[in-house]
Amino acid sequence: MEDAEEQRRVGAKESVLRNVNEGIERGHWPGEEDAPVGFRCECGRLGCNALIMLAPVDYERVRSDPRWFLVLPGHERPGTETVLERRTGYLVVEKREEAGREAEERDPRA
Repeated sequence: MEDAEEQRRVGAKESVLRNVNEGIERGHWPGEEDAPVGFRCECGRLGCNALIMLAPVDYERVRSDPRWFLVLPGHERPGTETVLERRTGYLVVEKREEAGREAEERDPRA
């Protein structure tokens, strides 16, 4: 189990990546909601620059909850998050405890 400070640090990094993905989603033309797009993996790993291909409409579904994040398989953090969905090429995880509170506080849609 990660301590609260580590959870906050990771949560801050993941929130920055979420903001990047918000910009990616906004950059698409109307009517392209079903076309696959490269979204950044929202994991807390230092140096991760991986892209996850999915349609903006699917990304929007992940963003429906401020505690849900999009990560590559193997990038989940069992100590601070729960895997909610396993999809082809990505996972949807939910932040718990301090990491979840950090995600809610930093949600750009709040």
